Amino acid sequence: MKWYRHIYMGEQAKKNRYRIIGKIRHNKLQMDVYVITLASNPSDLLDIYPSYVLRQKHFQKQEYLIVGIAKGYEEAIEVAVKIVTEVYTKTGTFGIREYIGR
Repeated sequence: MKWYRHIYMGEQAKKNRYRIIGKIRHNKLQMDVYVITLASNPSDLLDIYPSYVLRQKHFQKQEYLIVGIAKGYEEAIEVAVKIVTEVYTKTGTFGIREYIGR
């Protein structure tokens, strides 16, 4: 698992960001915390996962890039919209992979 250098945070997640990130890194169970990653399917933009699924072997073996963290699913949607809107505003395209990778 990799972390985006300028990670996007929801307002509620910002309050406890160090604790949330630390628990994700140490594979601790957290309820109602979501991570936003670049989509595993190239035809999609982003994926939203509950943080507890990152404990599964499949996720530990794959190289996912976490670009956002949110507290609650509604906030995860808001963070994903913020990412997509920012990329479109700055580039005029939906090329999130290219924008994040630069």
